[in-house]
Amino acid sequence: MEYIAHKDGDRIQTVLEHLTGTAQLAGAFADAFGKQEWGYCCGMLHDIGKYSEEFQKKIKYDTNEQVDHSTAGTKLCMEKGGYYSLLAYCIAGHHAGLPDYGNTEIPSSLCGRLKKKICDYQAYQYEVKIPKIETDPFVRKPNKNFDFSLSVFMRMIYSCLVDADFLDTEKFMKNGQTGRNSGQNMEILLEKLENHVQPWLENQDLNSINGRRTEILKACMEAGKEERGLFHLTVPTGGGKTIASLAFALRHAVFHHMDHIIYVIPYTSIIEQNAEVFRNILGEENVLEHHCNVDYDSSEDLKPMQLASENWDKPVIVTTSVQFFESLFANTSSKCRKLHNIANSVVIFDEAQMLPVDYLKPCIAMMETLMEDYRSSMVLCTATQPALDKIFIGERTFVELCPNVKEQFEFFRRVTYQNLGYVPIDQLAGQLQKEKQALCIVNTKKCAQELYRKLKGEGVYHLSTSMYQKHRKRILAQIRERLKQKKKCILISTSLVEAGVDLDFCHVYRQIAGVDSIIQAAGRCNREGQEKAEDSIVFVFDVTDSKIAPSQRLPVDIAKAILQETDDISDLDSITEYFKRLYRFREQSLDKKNIMGKFQEHKYNFETAAKKIRLIEEDTRTILVPVEQEAEELLAELKHQGFSKERMRKASQYCIQVYDNLFKILWDAGMIQEISSDATEFYELVKLDQYTEDMGLDLSVDSGMDLYL
Repeated sequence: MEYIAHKDGDRIQTVLEHLTGTAQLAGAFADAFGKQEWGYCCGMLHDIGKYSEEFQKKIKYDTNEQVDHSTAGTKLCMEKGGYYSLLAYCIAGHHAGLPDYGNTEIPSSLCGRLKKKICDYQAYQYEVKIPKIETDPFVRKPNKNFDFSLSVFMRMIYSCLVDADFLDTEKFMKNGQTGRNSGQNMEILLEKLENHVQPWLENQDLNSINGRRTEILKACMEAGKEERGLFHLTVPTGGGKTIASLAFALRHAVFHHMDHIIYVIPYTSIIEQNAEVFRNILGEENVLEHHCNVDYDSSEDLKPMQLASENWDKPVIVTTSVQFFESLFANTSSKCRKLHNIANSVVIFDEAQMLPVDYLKPCIAMMETLMEDYRSSMVLCTATQPALDKIFIGERTFVELCPNVKEQFEFFRRVTYQNLGYVPIDQLAGQLQKEKQALCIVNTKKCAQELYRKLKGEGVYHLSTSMYQKHRKRILAQIRERLKQKKKCILISTSLVEAGVDLDFCHVYRQIAGVDSIIQAAGRCNREGQEKAEDSIVFVFDVTDSKIAPSQRLPVDIAKAILQETDDISDLDSITEYFKRLYRFREQSLDKKNIMGKFQEHKYNFETAAKKIRLIEEDTRTILVPVEQEAEELLAELKHQGFSKERMRKASQYCIQVYDNLFKILWDAGMIQEISSDATEFYELVKLDQYTEDMGLDLSVDSGMDLYL
């Protein structure tokens, strides 16, 4: 009898062909971390349920009957026991997602699946021999969290399986014409990078900025031969860390035969800048940009990139912290396909101080596991290096890539800090009024609008997320032009300009915040180093009677204490002390939702963990502001033609996010309405005079609430 796995017209793929093809691919993927036989075995057993008469009847006669074909392999693995039982989660979830352990009363759980009555699949024995597994999942070490490590191992084998399953099926359905392109190898990319930087390497003048950048670059290139592990790249603003980190990563990848370089970045604005730099050096086809603002679906020319975004099959990937960590804790096949490509990679965390504090323990545990068991190297790249030593479970030493760190920070020092203490808002406005070019960053959108109203006039600007994205970009262009022409330019903003926004002011005023935020803000002062540091002042202040977000109270209190103890909060020792205190005081909330507790005593709750880990809590609503013609046209299309992915992406340029408390006020006042009952949490602003060109959405309706960012 011929057992069929897939049909396409008159063409068929047999179950054995599909199992073999999937097994070979999954084995090759798992070989990146030395577990080829595990991937191969999982691939060979995942679809043995298709050997049932019921499934064969369904596929041959194209019926709509539902036939469970994934529980068979799950049961077989549990019956064989030992290491085979670890594959049960993977096979059970290769369509529905990695399950919770659960109990027999929950049908979707692993226990529920094992209780389920399924069709007879024993005919598999005529064609399939169960592969042997003879290697351990990983090396046991003292202090290793065994359960968590085992859960990551299952997740990695699951990733190998679901990606291989999809690719083998895709190859058959498209008759081999998949349109995929994995890009060039690391040796070619390293050669491109070396050719690009060759002219810089001749600069030996350590009294010049470019000479210092070259010193850092050379050190990073030389360090590429270091053993895999944990690295710090502690480089001051202006030190050229983007190219230096890429140079290290390429040298390291070539030296250790690694497959990918993954940049993990907290802000999409920085992602877009860095990805453009990498594309210019390495070529368009070698750099995958993967985040919510990029769309590869709308052009046939970009089809290979769209396909690569599914499983990160490109040599260089630039992505967000949210995408990276939420994928690593996800349970669905679509999000987990890419995970095996994180193995045997160089992972660079740009702005490492922005690692999510609420989930710091599970994120660090994941990073540690990737280094120990999956041949990956981690680079924490920042000017404000977080003190993470005590959070790693095992003894963890790091290699610093930047030579003479303290000397570099002294050389690149561009500003002087001055603590103003508490300042009434009218006094702050008066001081800003005397400035020619100054940036003032406050902690709430309400405060930004209030201060802007007091200063409003020629050359005064406002920026916050109360303005939609395209509006902000337009205002930023105007600001850059005035700064370039040396005209008066006073910008009142929230923290959104602190990183990834290339602005250069004479003075910066920063309302008290975490030390890392203050130093980030200082990066907008004397950015090009054209003025003396003593003339380029960063004023740290607090506004009398100002409110603060609950999540910021501790960072602010610690920063205030540090300011009382030192004249220079940008000193490396001050930064280290700030993070030590922050993590010590937050010890009990570094795993806010007890993600680590979901993997204990051999009972692993993948689905629950995936639902709980949200690096950005989704308690906002989306409001489309149709004040421009394109936004009006998009609104009409959404109403009459429906919600497509491309329309939603275009519409996002004209959207703002509001928290529930403000949303309720706007809704009760009749200022917004739902666009369509088909799209929940998506609204339009109907009272358009509530949105102004200078401030965006007017928050004076907000009944005294403070809004952040």
